[in-house]
Amino acid sequence: MTENTFGQGAPNDDAFPAPETLTYEQARDQLIETVKILELGQMSLDESLKYWERGEALAKRCEVLLNGAQERVEAALGSSQEGAAQRGAAMEQQKEATKEDQERAAQEEVPGE
Repeated sequence: MTENTFGQGAPNDDAFPAPETLTYEQARDQLIETVKILELGQMSLDESLKYWERGEALAKRCEVLLNGAQERVEAALGSSQEGAAQRGAAMEQQKEATKEDQERAAQEEVPGE
């Protein structure tokens, strides 16, 4: 019978890349795998704590990357909204100028004045 050796290796600095170097997708995938490993419950308490710490670091990395993405989206939306407001104001000014020009032109065309 084969002995189950799952969980015999403990994560260390050399076993996994630093979370700060991972993309969102990489960190998310590693976090999912870490949770699966922890759910199996086949490791010692010390090994489980090391995986838990790794999972916390991966979750933090995902959160940092998601917050950064949200800030970029909000900045882009803010820029487009400001631009739309500026374009709207310019169009309104143009309409007013056109209306004034039309009124002046109409007054100039009135015979006898």
